[in-house]
Order: sequence, then structure tokens, then C-alpha cells
Amino acid sequence: MPSLPETMRQIVFAGSGGPDVIGWETAPVPRPGPGQVLVEVVAAGVNRPDCLQRAGGYPPPPGATAVPGLEIAGRVVALGEGVTSPALGDEVCALVISGGYADYCVAEAPLCLPIPKPLSLLEAAGLPENYFTVYDNVFTRGRLAKGETILVHGGSSGIGSTAIQLAHHAGARVIATAGSDEKCAFCTELGADEAINYRAADFVEEVKRLTDGRGADVILDMVGGPYVQRNLACLAFEGRLVQIAFLQPSRVDVDLLPVMLRRLTFTGSTLRPRSVALKAAIADHLRRDVWPLLEAGTIRPVIHATFPLEEARAAHELMESSAHSGKIMLETGK
Repeated sequence: MPSLPETMRQIVFAGSGGPDVIGWETAPVPRPGPGQVLVEVVAAGVNRPDCLQRAGGYPPPPGATAVPGLEIAGRVVALGEGVTSPALGDEVCALVISGGYADYCVAEAPLCLPIPKPLSLLEAAGLPENYFTVYDNVFTRGRLAKGETILVHGGSSGIGSTAIQLAHHAGARVIATAGSDEKCAFCTELGADEAINYRAADFVEEVKRLTDGRGADVILDMVGGPYVQRNLACLAFEGRLVQIAFLQPSRVDVDLLPVMLRRLTFTGSTLRPRSVALKAAIADHLRRDVWPLLEAGTIRPVIHATFPLEEARAAHELMESSAHSGKIMLETGK
């Protein structure tokens, strides 16, 4: 086992609030427990849940570090008891419950995935949170099938860009929404068949027009609020609305009669609180169904901007501006 430093840099929040509460400190390097590995972090992804945690709305699960960061890539430098894979020195990307914004991070061994050959460690760090989330919600919960139509809200986001590529490869017709013509063009370049500028057109009417009145079979939504009723209005018979976040209020006044009349399914999920075993099952599906596509270069994460670790505040400001198309990343310089 290589010699490890005693301390590392990590990002911390000085209370709840805006990006101005973000700072960094020196802290002891953590040690992996049974079934875990320690990863020397090369890069970490920045995600909306990180901003929500910073604002006080998404605390880490009990016992987890308060250091933000849900996905990382780097090198395995220490093994916990009982771990045989990955091995020391392996380069991996990993889904973590917290702690990614640091020089070193503990990860559960079953949630570590190999780096697809065409990708750098920086690019691979942008895989876990989005690919775990999209695969589980679009294909497991949403049951998207070849020939069906999916509406992806926020198509230019990390989640959206992932959903567009995976759904397109699965043989679905993809309609995406985005907030500008430039972002709509970004969505179609990734594989969306149609992209709707929601600032210029009513997405409900556009979805109905584009599907000859039939509607979408699956909708992936992270907006909530008034979008809930509008989503129900543009679902096809037996359609599935999958809610994965709420950028607008989660409490809504909604008419559920369409759910009965058109036999709709309204479901959703969160990823972070799930057990290691449940997340490991998703990891197994990704190894089987998605990693070969990444290896072949058929799909790939799209990186919009990269910041040094100590500039996490600027990364959060960009995230909350919604000016990005694709992933926002942090690099440690390792």
C-alpha cells in the first residue's frame, strides 16, 4: 500500500446559503472501511444536488461526510477490509454519497467502475451521477422501449445530455426542451429528433403537434411546479412521468383525472439515500448495457467547463446561472 499524506484539501460550506458560503480547508485524509476503497481524486463532477445541499435542502445521509460531491474519478490508493476489486493502482470512476470535492475520497467498492478507454479521468468523473440516474429512471422506472417517444426536459444539462444519448441509442424518438435556440441546437447535435425552446413555444402544444396528438410515452422531468400538470397533459395513453428533482415547488395543485382516464404512471426516485446493494445493481446494468457504448465511443459525457478544486464557488455560480451545456467539473491537479 502506497504511503499516504496525513492531510488533504476539501471544500466546505460555512452554513447554508448561496455560493458565497463555499470555502476550503485542510483535513485528515480519510481511511476506507470494510468494503470500501480510498481514491486519490483527479476530478469530481458538480451537480444540482450539490447546490441544493449548499442551500440547506439536501443534507447528506446520517454518518456521511458533509463535504459535497457525488461523483469522482481517480486512482485507488488504499483498500478496506475484504476488497479484492478494484485493485491498488486501478483508475476508476465512482458514485459516492458525499466527499467528492476533495483530494481523497472514500468510495464503496461495488460502485467503482473502470474508466472507458476513450475517456480521460476528467471525462469519466462526469459519468456516475448522471448515468446511474438516467439509466435507472428512463429504462427501469420509465420502461422506455424502442420506437417510443421520450420528452427530456433540460436537455442541455448533464442529466439531459445523458438521457438524449442513451434514449437515442435505444431507438426511441427523443424530444428535448431547452432555454435557447443555441441549447436546442446542442440537443439535436447529441441525437434529439426535435428540440423545443420553452421560452419561445408551449412545449405541451409542440409535443402534441410533433406526435400528431398522441403525446410522449415517457417524460423525464426535474422542474416540477407547474410542469407537473403540463407534463400529464402531453403524455400518451399508458404514458410514464418520471420525476427526478424539483427546481420549482414540489407542492402543486394538480388535477389527477388524466391519470385515470389515460392510465398514466407518475413515479420518481432519489439516488443518494439508496443502499449500496441497490446502487450496485444499477452499476451492474451499466457495466453490461452502457459501458460497451462508452468504450466504443458511441456515447460520451459532454464537458462544458472545468475549474480547479479551490474555485468550487465559481463552478456553483455557473451551475445556478444555467448558462452551461453539459457537465461542470472540478480538478484537483493530481
